[in-house]
Parts: sequence; C-alpha cells; structure tokens
Amino acid sequence: MRYFIRFSYVGTEYHGSQVQPNGVTVQEVMERAMTTLLRKPVSLTFAGRTDAGVHAREMWAHWDWNIPEGGTPFSLPKLTSRLNNFLPSSISVQQIVPVRPEAHARYDAVARTYEYHITTCKDPFVVKRSTRVAPGLDFEQMNKAAELLLGRHDFASFCKVQTDVKTTFCTVRQAFWEQTGDAKAVFTIQADRFLRNMVRAVVGTLFEVGRGCMTVEQFADVIAARHRSAAGQSAPAEGLYLVKVEYPEAVFVAE
Repeated sequence: MRYFIRFSYVGTEYHGSQVQPNGVTVQEVMERAMTTLLRKPVSLTFAGRTDAGVHAREMWAHWDWNIPEGGTPFSLPKLTSRLNNFLPSSISVQQIVPVRPEAHARYDAVARTYEYHITTCKDPFVVKRSTRVAPGLDFEQMNKAAELLLGRHDFASFCKVQTDVKTTFCTVRQAFWEQTGDAKAVFTIQADRFLRNMVRAVVGTLFEVGRGCMTVEQFADVIAARHRSAAGQSAPAEGLYLVKVEYPEAVFVAE
C-alpha cells in the first residue's frame, strides 16, 4: 500500500533534501530511521528537491509499505511518534496517511509555495534561518517587478543552467514582498511548479530592483531574455523555505 508522509526540516546541516554521494541529506536520514523501525528497506520519493541549506516547513514524500501478515505493532500515529523519537531535532514528521496506489508525491502536486526571509539587522536568533541584507530596499518597486512574474511564462532566465527539464514554463499565482517588522520582510511565491534554483534567482534579481540597480522595465527584459546570464545572482540558500505543497483531495482517498 502507498503512504504519504508530511514532514518539515531545517536544512542548515544537510546537503539538500535528496540522496547524493557528497554529504548527508534529509532523505538519507529519514530512510535510515524508517528502515530501522519497519525492518525493511524504505525508499522515499519526495515532492521536490531543495538545495543545501534550504529549509522546509512542509514537505511530502511517498513510499510503498506492504504490511506483513499478522499486522504491525505500529498504528500510523504511533509510527509518526516513533519516527520523531528516532529522527534528529532538525527533522519533524507531522502526519502519515494512506493514499491511492498510483498517487505520486511529486507529480500529483498542483501547487507549491515558497517564502524567502530577510532581515536588515544582525540577529543571532535567525542566523542560517534568514538572509541579512543592507537596509534601504525599495519594496514598492520590488513588488511592481514581482507582479510581472504572475501568469504563465518561460522562466529560463531564473533556471540553473544545464538542467534536464522538458520545459521551463511555469504558472506563477502569487509573488509579493511583505514587511513583517522594522527589520524583517518575507517574499512569498506560489506556482504550479518551480525550476531548479528558480526562487533564489528571482529573489536575487529582485534585490537588484530594490537597490536601484535595475528598473522594473529591465526586470521585464530579464524575463523576456530567457537566459540565466540576464538575471542577477542567486540569493543565499539560508533564507529560503518550502512552506506548502498542495494536492487534489482525491489523492488522499485510499482504495
């Protein structure tokens, strides 16, 4: 039977979400814990990939678990609790639910939402959880530029080069900056899909607008250029959070 698992993590100490040979990842740590508890190899398929240092308030994954004859000592709530006891403090499991056999954590997602957090003051309580920038960003101009992201566009200018994707078109439904305090602000962006490095490239380019180094019109030219060299530098990973992955209700109706 197939299950979805909803979890969150602070990405500071991980080399990204998905298994790779050059460092410890979220997937590696979770699969090891689940394999130990369930006493059989577990392979997770994540809803998406986050880079080293990026955080997730909500990530989903799926795996197939054929309950052995005679049942299991774990109810789903108990398995959730046991997993949280096994996992490090940087990873937390919120929910495990049965889903349709063909449900897919990545391909069935209909929307994803990211936030990018910045601060203009030195704050030891948000180190590696927010990006420190110089004061004086023009949020009004940044929001005017962000409005140009809305709708379906080719976002090749904000895509990591040499990425194996079939299309660089995405549909952005929300994109805006909000000041959340005297020294803090959050950029929220929601789309049907995201390209590798897309949000960080968008934020880095919006910083150029906010600093007066790029006009809103020039930002529009960046989108139209459809080439990574037209956009600004990628913003640091530490301020980026995956905060929501959305699915149709039908996905969670187990047969």
